[in-house]
Amino acid sequence: MCLRAVLRCALLVILIGQPLSALSHPLRLSVSEVEYSSDQKLLTISLRLFLMDVNEALVFDPDSTELAFCQPEEPPHAERLLMEYLNRFFHVKANDQKIDLQIKSKALRGEGDNTALWVMFEYPQEEPLTSLEIKNIVFTDLFYDQSNIIYLHVNGNSMSLMLNKHTPVHRWDF
Repeated sequence: MCLRAVLRCALLVILIGQPLSALSHPLRLSVSEVEYSSDQKLLTISLRLFLMDVNEALVFDPDSTELAFCQPEEPPHAERLLMEYLNRFFHVKANDQKIDLQIKSKALRGEGDNTALWVMFEYPQEEPLTSLEIKNIVFTDLFYDQSNIIYLHVNGNSMSLMLNKHTPVHRWDF
């Protein structure tokens, strides 16, 4: 009985003595940037997603190298899996019309646990932009505390907001 108490105290001292970084929860965040220029008649969308979260969502292993995004050994099905996931949890509607997102480019930036997958889309927007709706609940199916920041730039005016499981969609009327 006394040995158990000593072991519990020792375990408590070890846990309390750990650096906060060893016990902290990783940042659960994505960043989206949407830009529209009436001069260029173009809507550009970029998503920055932690690669660990992408791997968790697609292959259920945050440390997986199976999909090898942006690497020479990236399998042909990797982009399809990514788009199937994104189409369930992310959409943009311009003038009440859902945009068919097609990846223009993607890149990896950062290193280690801070590596981000940047996915870029472009959509020709010939008609003047009168409304924009964004749904972004990426990774909210995996993480209860996931937040998704949206930066919006329309003809030089900028706005930002945060979407999450409780506030999944926002609409702007111009």
